[in-house]
Amino acid sequence: MSGNHRHGRAASVAALSLVVGVACAGEIRVACYSDGNECEVTQDLAKRFEAQNADVKVAIDKVPYKAIVEQLPVQLAAGEGPDIARVTDLGGLSKYYLDITPYVKDAKYWEANFGQTLPWMRPTPGDKGIYGMMTQLTVTGPYVNKTLFEQANVPLPGPQATWDQWIDASRKVAKATQVPFAVAFDRSGHRFAGPAISMGAKYFDAKGNLAVDDGYRTMAKKVYDWNRDGTMPKEVWGGVGGATYRDAFEEFANGRVVMYLSGSWQIRRMDAQIGKNFDWIAVPNPCGPAACTGIPGGAAFVALKRTKNPKDVGRFLDYLASEPVYAEYMARTENIPAHAGVAKKGVDYKLAPQAKTALNVFVAEVPKLSPIAFQIQGYKLNRAIFNPTAARLGQAIAGEMSLDDALKRISADVDEQLKAAAK
Repeated sequence: MSGNHRHGRAASVAALSLVVGVACAGEIRVACYSDGNECEVTQDLAKRFEAQNADVKVAIDKVPYKAIVEQLPVQLAAGEGPDIARVTDLGGLSKYYLDITPYVKDAKYWEANFGQTLPWMRPTPGDKGIYGMMTQLTVTGPYVNKTLFEQANVPLPGPQATWDQWIDASRKVAKATQVPFAVAFDRSGHRFAGPAISMGAKYFDAKGNLAVDDGYRTMAKKVYDWNRDGTMPKEVWGGVGGATYRDAFEEFANGRVVMYLSGSWQIRRMDAQIGKNFDWIAVPNPCGPAACTGIPGGAAFVALKRTKNPKDVGRFLDYLASEPVYAEYMARTENIPAHAGVAKKGVDYKLAPQAKTALNVFVAEVPKLSPIAFQIQGYKLNRAIFNPTAARLGQAIAGEMSLDDALKRISADVDEQLKAAAK
């Protein structure tokens, strides 16, 4: 998923050169990476699928995330690779995907339950095909150090609170508890997008092209001002160059930040690293005049055109997408469902109470996500604006250029990248 840089795993050369094997007749190979235990759970479910479909063998090849990002595109370009892969660059690889509509029992079931995310995998806007299944949804949103709020005797803003109300409250808490910073955002154009859309950013102009508009500028000015006046730790956005990603997890975990904008994928890390050091909670996305939204993201199992066994690929993905199997997959992998039916019924997560509560806050954010949030996430050239956001805003925060110049540069960078992509 665009914007989730949590997979910086050291991958040995041996693991990277492990090209996924070619499937035999009646065998499908799945290239899978894990955030946690996704591949192990998939393997377990595949065994159950094989027991019900004796003519199909499913081989799950666990690979490092780096292999999915760096090696899989090369394999696919050469006409090689697995039958199914777990990927996060959903739009970027879409030309290699297979439409499994002819091989699923009920296309209407897919549309009813995965309708919001199916377009992310479609190679062209008018396409109506089914190319894969989301294995998780991620949602951006803030975490708060509740212990500091209690020590400062400052009430937590309510669910409809605005960005300005949260900033004011967090500043009061930081001052009262002598914590260095009120707020931190991950250095990421993807993370910036939720607050920007809340302020009225549309990300696209009337012709459907990427654009820097007034809502975007409003949020850029806020983030710039908050960094310049010490509300935010300047080293996060201003301390590294280019479009380099940097999260602010350590600052939050070490109790140096009151409120931290990141996303649902950090829950497991929060639970493991912060533990009982302080009470941390996830809170709903603050509001702007246009919305109260985060940005969705996630990973998907996609069907690949190069398969020799399209029917079996369709059958296996149809099995994983069936409601009871999908619900079990979500519960066991501790992920947010992208399946409307499962999301509505809720998932019985077996998590520590603090983590479970946080995950349920993110699950409740999904129905509130702005349509623009789905649109920008599903746009295959979204990095053409996400990367310049981090790079140029970072330069302005570091004092290398004015905010006005940074905004002009972002527009120029976007135009340049779109022209290059059109060639």
